[in-house]
Amino acid sequence: MNQSRSHITISPSPPGLQHAYNILFSGEAQDFLTELVNTFRNRVDQLYWDRVNRKCQFHLHRKTPEFLNTKQRHDPTWKVLPVPPRLQNRKLDLGDVSPANTQHFLQALNADVQGIQVDFDDGHCPSWKNQIIGLYNVYQAVHEEFYGVSDLNNIPILMLRPRAWNMIEHNIMIDGKETPGPLVDFGIIMYHNSKILSNKGAGPFFYLSKVEGASEAKLWNDIFIWTQQRLQIPYGTIKACVLIENILSAFEMEEILYELRDHSLGLNCGIWDYAASIICKFGDDPNYVLPDRNKYVNMQKHFLKKYMQLVIQTCHARGAHATGGMAALLVPNENKSDQLNVIEKVVKAKEQEILAGVDGFMVYDVKLVPCINKLWNTYCANNPNQLSLPIKYEHITERDLLTMPTGCITYDGLKHNIEVAILFIYNWLNGEGHFFYKGAVEDSATAEISRSQIWQWIKHKAIIEDNKETVTKELVQNLTNDYIRSRHFKSAFIHIAAKLFIDIVTMRYFPDFITTYLNDNYVFRHQHAENNTVLSPKL
Repeated sequence: MNQSRSHITISPSPPGLQHAYNILFSGEAQDFLTELVNTFRNRVDQLYWDRVNRKCQFHLHRKTPEFLNTKQRHDPTWKVLPVPPRLQNRKLDLGDVSPANTQHFLQALNADVQGIQVDFDDGHCPSWKNQIIGLYNVYQAVHEEFYGVSDLNNIPILMLRPRAWNMIEHNIMIDGKETPGPLVDFGIIMYHNSKILSNKGAGPFFYLSKVEGASEAKLWNDIFIWTQQRLQIPYGTIKACVLIENILSAFEMEEILYELRDHSLGLNCGIWDYAASIICKFGDDPNYVLPDRNKYVNMQKHFLKKYMQLVIQTCHARGAHATGGMAALLVPNENKSDQLNVIEKVVKAKEQEILAGVDGFMVYDVKLVPCINKLWNTYCANNPNQLSLPIKYEHITERDLLTMPTGCITYDGLKHNIEVAILFIYNWLNGEGHFFYKGAVEDSATAEISRSQIWQWIKHKAIIEDNKETVTKELVQNLTNDYIRSRHFKSAFIHIAAKLFIDIVTMRYFPDFITTYLNDNYVFRHQHAENNTVLSPKL
């Protein structure tokens, strides 16, 4: 590649972060990032257009997804490469750990778990300041510069989760174009940390968010191969777990595993992003209206139960690990009875996942770790995973995955969705990617399903079962105003958040991702812009 033809501009360091900024964006790191982005620029653009095209197929022709008729699907002989020793047993990860929250990140590094979802996606707000802090905290953990973190082999595995393809990094431009967020996260992490992680058998390992099919898995696999060659680390060192949190990817699990077979760490379930994606792709059709999620949508409902079964049996048939979802409930600090109630709910739900055959899952609250470790010891004390168990094979059809649960909309469910969506936007404007509400951690996944349902209910004039009232923009606006008045918010951001919320749930065409809508919005960009100058171009 002719570097003289490449032109990169990077926003200056946020105040107080110059040292971290200089390390992360050294001249050599800029060269690597530029080369990475330019190598895959055209294929990333093709990914974006393919997504638009697939969505159009349903809107224009009512074409629903089908299982692919590929030779990989019908060939029972192929397997993914075995994972390295440290990944054999990953029964419990901590989820939604934004590395920009240094205190929480350090707490996770010292937790009694196998892995940490180091999250630049659902639980993270990608302001420029947060990106610098988060990437540098990963750097410090890997380079053993944190106090109390003396050896990578003595801390949980860093399961690095870059932003998904829908996120753009507005602070870095290469050859006149803003860069895809996942390539920035992946590129900077790999350039600074991959050799250390590889030499210690501790990575680099990744979660891949919001993948929408096998072609996108192939793109990631090719990125892995190119990066390993470029950084001179052994082929197959990178391992990645794909989150099946998009309805289209559910129909291509076999092919996704095949495309990543030398770099695969299996598949993961994510209930709320997955449910929201059904509305995103098919929400114009009244046949796909989802009822109140708190009352009528859970992992025991047919379409979600079959989805998890398909993830598990697909993975295990190919020698790959299957990962369940994240427990979002928080153990209260006081009231012993409430503590026991939360623990009982989480243990019961996770016990069902273990019995279904998962090899691991996540919790957010570190206070849940002892009881979950005890649960795993009860069912799987002598095995690092459940790959050796007989496969619980069940024939699962397209209809199984696309049959929506019965039920209605409740008044409380509508209000809860409104509150979660508004609070998520409010916290994003304040630079926070997740927050605590009514005893649970809320992130972009719950914000997605909340605003998606409200958009869908307004569009299809859904009826509330409590009082037979129709869900309208006016009703949602009134409930929004009532909520803001009742909480006595001190920050003016809440009124901006409310306006953005009403905008996104009443748009004529459904915005695919709430995070894209916010990340690209002038209000958010203006709020988190440190200044408007750029570095001298690096030629």
